[in-house]
Amino acid sequence: MNKNYDVIVVGAGPAGLMSAISAGEQGARVALLEKNKKPGRKLLMTGGGRCNVTNNRPVADLITHIPGNGRFLYSTFAQWDNQDIMAFFATQRIPLKEEDHGRMFPVTDRSKTILQGLTTAAEKAGVTFLLQTAATKLITDGEGRISGVRTDQGDFQAPAVILTTGGITYPGTGSTGDGYKFAKALGHTVTPLFATEAPLVSEENFIKSGALQGLALQEAALSVMGKNGKPIVTHKMDLLFTHFGLSGPAALRCAYFVNKLLRERPDQPVTLVLDGQPDATAQEVATQIKRMLASKKTVKNALNGLLPERLLQLYLDTLQIADLPAVQMTEVQVQQLAALIKQFPIRVTRTIGLEKAFVTAGGVNLKEVSPKTLESKLCPGLFFAGEVLDINGYTGGFNITSALCTGHVAGQHAAQTVGYW
Repeated sequence: MNKNYDVIVVGAGPAGLMSAISAGEQGARVALLEKNKKPGRKLLMTGGGRCNVTNNRPVADLITHIPGNGRFLYSTFAQWDNQDIMAFFATQRIPLKEEDHGRMFPVTDRSKTILQGLTTAAEKAGVTFLLQTAATKLITDGEGRISGVRTDQGDFQAPAVILTTGGITYPGTGSTGDGYKFAKALGHTVTPLFATEAPLVSEENFIKSGALQGLALQEAALSVMGKNGKPIVTHKMDLLFTHFGLSGPAALRCAYFVNKLLRERPDQPVTLVLDGQPDATAQEVATQIKRMLASKKTVKNALNGLLPERLLQLYLDTLQIADLPAVQMTEVQVQQLAALIKQFPIRVTRTIGLEKAFVTAGGVNLKEVSPKTLESKLCPGLFFAGEVLDINGYTGGFNITSALCTGHVAGQHAAQTVGYW
């Protein structure tokens, strides 16, 4: 078995596969190490098994949808961006289709199609796949430069190594945080790791009772409130009430900010505010309520259709006015109900753990990585790509875009480092 290469990539997820492809296309001799039997195990799960492979938005928009240090990616996207991802799959004869919010999927609706495209491209680029080969340590020479990788199959030598081991979400897929350990051993710092793009857990009585369990709201606005009582972020997207709290796109996108606040004050729940009618002002909601109350029915029956039935019932029960005759509802009660519809507080105690979160926040400190080349500033010849870096985005194709683009840039510069142009 050949154990001497120009570039070794550790981890065969999307970032690793693209790193290997990019370096191989430069002419470098590339080995791709993967401890699983097959590459791309976690990739197959993305997008509900359909693989939301990128997002068709302008680069500036991509950055705003990557709240965890997205600005670091300006240099990466200047070299290879989402349009290049789409062009890459076009050359692989894998047509993509655009869905809502710019999300791009393979026309086949199968993640396997994307994985096959990446593995085929890697094979064409001459990449050697070393499967069921677990890295245990990164090797350096006497001067602190990278010189190879130690594995359970022996040592492999290379003057350039790209670490693409992913985060620590869904550890059953192989994402067990090995890359953080390797980076720390070479002097890198790893910022605190926590779950993002994760469902939110609440201990509110209406959650515990299951009063809203299974209720889905379309285009609701969910805000994370800061210590000053003002919104830190608001997401107007679909929301799902569950037996443990909140899920759906709006909740998932709030998770990053919820966990940041919980790290600052771990003993205090984070308050979120739900706006059930984000396209109307409180006064417009109040006016609508008054118009519906012009009947001899009870408040509950008169306001039927104002909100989903169970949500309306919760609000009316909170104000104890459900069975009140509609004509007896006072101006104060109208304003109270309008305020509740526009600003319903929900206290969240935590998010679902990293083992079931979609994305890991935190990672290798970006101050120790060159934004242009993605090479370590501490260990020459060591490069990083993908989720191992302290970068995280929303669901919607933004994380895989980051992985594929950083992978391509890291692979290109790794090959150039060892003399391939």
